[in-house]
Amino acid sequence: MSSQPRSASAQPERNGRITPTDGAASLRLEAIVQKAFDNGYSDVHLGVGEQPRYRARGEMLTTEWPVTTISIFRSWLQEILSPQQIDAFFREKEFDGSHAFSFVRIRINLLDSFHGPAMVLRLIPQTILTMEQLQLPDVLRTLAARPKGLILVTGPTGSGKSTTLAAMIDWINRNESRHILTIEDPVEFVHESRQSLIRHREIGLHTLKFHNALRAALREDPDVILVGEIRDQETLSTALEASQTGHLVFGTLHTNSAVKTIERVLGMYAPDEQDSVRRSLSESLLGVIAQGLIRTTDGKRAAYHDILINTDACRDYIQRGALDEVEEIMERSAFDGMVTSNQSLQHLVEEGRVEAEAAVAVSLKPNELAQALRGRS
Repeated sequence: MSSQPRSASAQPERNGRITPTDGAASLRLEAIVQKAFDNGYSDVHLGVGEQPRYRARGEMLTTEWPVTTISIFRSWLQEILSPQQIDAFFREKEFDGSHAFSFVRIRINLLDSFHGPAMVLRLIPQTILTMEQLQLPDVLRTLAARPKGLILVTGPTGSGKSTTLAAMIDWINRNESRHILTIEDPVEFVHESRQSLIRHREIGLHTLKFHNALRAALREDPDVILVGEIRDQETLSTALEASQTGHLVFGTLHTNSAVKTIERVLGMYAPDEQDSVRRSLSESLLGVIAQGLIRTTDGKRAAYHDILINTDACRDYIQRGALDEVEEIMERSAFDGMVTSNQSLQHLVEEGRVEAEAAVAVSLKPNELAQALRGRS
């Protein structure tokens, strides 16, 4: 692991702020990221006209480092991007990419703003946690072992979707003899081939478009395909086709419940296509894993889930578009591995890991959860 340069030294947090000891004006980006890595922070926020900040367990943490100038910002870009990439950002005002330091990979998002250019760096751990270490529900292992079908892992940004997906892919990689192909923007967790052969493709680096790469994947003899994000109807249609032709397909969407995920998928198509899409989805879908993160009583964070397993009953209701009935099935089908987010949150409260008020605050149906918690108290 690389050591932090002496000129970039900083004292521990003081009242929620990080105080530099010397030389902060010449701080290297690697040193800023190193501090985030050493302290377990998830994100680094840097922008011209702003002081650097970190995200720590969901909350923004300020620093006392100097306000960033455009020259310092450009020097940081030069540490992680090529001259062509830097030119492309200043021309197009947006950029997504990744970079590997010796101690951690980062996902890069660049943006232009009122005060000037800015960047958000998401730290991607080099060690991939297993499903056991993450205490993920057993049904995720069952889904990962299926030979074909569509699995959707969903949730808002920062909900741990990528970590959960990486754990499921890691389980396949260690336990199954398959060819795994990932198509991501950018590549996040990097897996080494173990019992399975795994190949990573990054949009903009190894292929130009999600859809092109996904269409080509069907000719590349994969058993498992990971689509970083299903963004449009074209990508979704190809993912469905792949899942129907003998492939296990993983995809993500930014939805916060299993039923809302199905609504979002169907909403990508015109009304006159709904019947055929519902039929196709009902036949291909294996399950939806919607995930969120909540602060625990010990100051850490825990995942809670809204999990739909596409049983025969669910398949029938999806085909008919009766999604309210699907949610009712989820509430009473724990034996199939299903759980609603309220049930998951209630379990965390009953274990003493989460405060009741915090659980109600993140619930999609807070009145229902509050009533359930009162009934157990």
